[in-house]
Amino acid sequence: MKKTNGNSLRIAMFGHKRIPSREGGIEVVVGELSRRMAGLGHPVTCFNRSGHHVSGAAFDGENRKEYEGVRLKSVWTLNKKGLAAMTASLSAAVLAAFGPYDAVHVHAEGPAFMCWLPKLMGKRVVVTVHGLDWARAKWGKFASWYIKSGEKNAVRFADEIIVLSRAVQDYFQRTYGRKTRFIPNGVNPPELLEPEEIRDRWGLEKDGYVLFLGRLVPEKGIHYLLKAYQGLRTDKKLVIAGGSSDTAEYAKELQALAPAGTVFTGFLQGRALQELYSNAYVYVLPSDLEGMPLSLLEAMSYGNCCLTSDIEECAQVVEDKGVLFPRGNVAALRGKLQELLDNPRQVAAYKAEAQEFILSKYNWDEVVRRTLDLYQKK
Repeated sequence: MKKTNGNSLRIAMFGHKRIPSREGGIEVVVGELSRRMAGLGHPVTCFNRSGHHVSGAAFDGENRKEYEGVRLKSVWTLNKKGLAAMTASLSAAVLAAFGPYDAVHVHAEGPAFMCWLPKLMGKRVVVTVHGLDWARAKWGKFASWYIKSGEKNAVRFADEIIVLSRAVQDYFQRTYGRKTRFIPNGVNPPELLEPEEIRDRWGLEKDGYVLFLGRLVPEKGIHYLLKAYQGLRTDKKLVIAGGSSDTAEYAKELQALAPAGTVFTGFLQGRALQELYSNAYVYVLPSDLEGMPLSLLEAMSYGNCCLTSDIEECAQVVEDKGVLFPRGNVAALRGKLQELLDNPRQVAAYKAEAQEFILSKYNWDEVVRRTLDLYQKK
C-alpha cells in the first residue's frame, strides 16, 4: 500500500493485550492495522496491557516503546483473572479520551464498555466486535454482564461498529436495529518451511499429523476433536498447539481426554508455528463460537486442507474450499476425519486450491483502507 496523501489522522487503539504478540487473534489484528496505518503516515498509539503474557511469564517480551512506527504505551493493569482487561481498558480509555487523538479504535466488546469516555471528549470512536464475547463459556455471571454491557455501550456511543461476519452483522441489526460495517480480517502470504524444529522437538514429519491451533478454551471445541480422534484408524499424530487463557482447568480436562500419542505443544510463535502450519496433513477447527478465526485464514494461506464446524463464521471463510461437519457432533467429525485420512487425493485437491483462494479474498491493505475511511468524520 502506498503512503497516503492528504492529512494524517492521530489514532489510538486499545482492547488488545499487547503488540507485537500472538496471544490471540485480536493482537494480530491490532498489530497489522496499526503498523500499516503508521506506514501510511498516520501517528498511531497502541495502549498495551501491563503484566505477564497470557500463557505465562516465560513468554514475556521486552517492554517496547515502539513497533514498526507505532507508539506503544503500557497502561496500568490489575493483573488478576477477570480484572486485567477491565482495568487496562479503563486506563487506556482515560488516556485516549484526554490525549491528542482524532480517532479512537476500541477492539472487543468488553473494552467497549469504556467507549463512552473518549466519545464524551469529542473523539471519533470506532469499535470492532471480534465476536460475541459474552457467550464464551469461560466467563462467570459478572464478566458476561460486563461484556454484554460493553456491547450495548458500543451500540449507543460508537460512531461506527465493525463486525467480522455476516452472522454478527445480522445479530446487531436484529437485536438493536443498529447498522454495522462488515470488514473481515486479512492474511499475509506465508513462507512455507520444512519440518526441522518440530521434528527435533516432537518427532513430527510432513503430512504426519492432524493439527489444531488456537487458544485452549471451551468454545474452540477441542474436546470434540479429542473424543473423535479416539475412534480413528490412523497412525498420524494429533497436535494440539496453543496456550490456555484463564482456562487451566479446561486444559487439564483436555489432557485427560487425549488419546495416546497426542502432542500438546503449549503456546507457540516464530519458526515452530510456521513449521506446524506448513506441514500439517489436515487442519481442524471444531469451534462452537468464533468471531472471524484468524487461525483458519492462516491455515488456508499455508495451503492446508481445513475441516471445520459448520458455524457461519467458519463456513463463510472456507466456502467450498474446505470440509464442514455439524457443530458439536463428535460422530460426524470422526467420520469426516476418517474420510480425509483414507483419501489423500481428496486432501491434496483441497490443498491445491486453498492458498490462492484465501490470499485473493482477504487482503490487509484493503482492510486498512476501509477502516481508515471510517475514522474520517462524516
